Amino acid sequence: MLPKLEGFAAALLNSLDGPVLATVTSDLTSLEQTVLSRAELRAVLSDTSIVGVARGHIVGDLLRGKVHETTLRLAVYAAEWAPAQEVAHSIAELAFVARVLQESGEFDQRMLGLLAARKRVGGFADALLDGVETSQFAVVENELFQWARTIEGNQALRRLLLDRDAALESREGATRQLLGDKVNAITLRLALYVIEGGRPRDVVGTLDFLVDYVARARDWRVARVHTARALDDASQAQLVGSLTALTGKNVELQIAEDPALLGGVLVEVGDLRLDATTRGRLGALHDAVSSGRLYESALNRND
Repeated sequence: MLPKLEGFAAALLNSLDGPVLATVTSDLTSLEQTVLSRAELRAVLSDTSIVGVARGHIVGDLLRGKVHETTLRLAVYAAEWAPAQEVAHSIAELAFVARVLQESGEFDQRMLGLLAARKRVGGFADALLDGVETSQFAVVENELFQWARTIEGNQALRRLLLDRDAALESREGATRQLLGDKVNAITLRLALYVIEGGRPRDVVGTLDFLVDYVARARDWRVARVHTARALDDASQAQLVGSLTALTGKNVELQIAEDPALLGGVLVEVGDLRLDATTRGRLGALHDAVSSGRLYESALNRND
């Protein structure tokens, strides 16, 4: 299974009680059989011209209201993050691990290389952060950073947590004892999963990776909007809907009015920049004229 999907599934499936796990397992098994039996659905899921977020929307539209919410989240995540050719196989793997967990009570996680293990932890973080208020992201970042520095500064603790031969229970027990109710519940779950799903010798490195990962996730949740004039409620709602569809995340707006833009809006979310301002269009026109592209274009027209 893809590392990110494995971490995401571990976060969701391990939190389910028996009856709900049975429902989700049945849902995933039925979905696997449906994908296998319908060539047109497999063709859509494996279409490399469809970006991951769009595939996730397609799967969400097909399943919403028909399966358990956890099943929906797992299937959408698989559609978004798995390469197109591997989506159907990833859904089959989800059904398999859910059945194994239901039958044995175990979610087996093999040892991975450093980068793959960090991706698995990142997938686990994605599952937890989905329902967290954006205002809590900074708290989680800071607590993870401080925990990493605590491990660095305590030789006995570092020796225990980085010992791959030490029992998982003892390493997790020390983490619970020292963090307990002193940190956000999300921080605690992430710190514990770094022990379970990461590499023992990379505990501090994985925590620092998570600090950056949570910061980037926060950036994709907040859209900085610069507008020439105030946006009414309907315009804001439409913009939120468009950005949510584009990013696959519930986006919050931070709006700043800037009359110098003349008209339109400039949106920055994550590393994406959308310039639909009058000033931006005039700037592009000026660049085209200055570089001669507009003149060349006129000369090359076939009237």
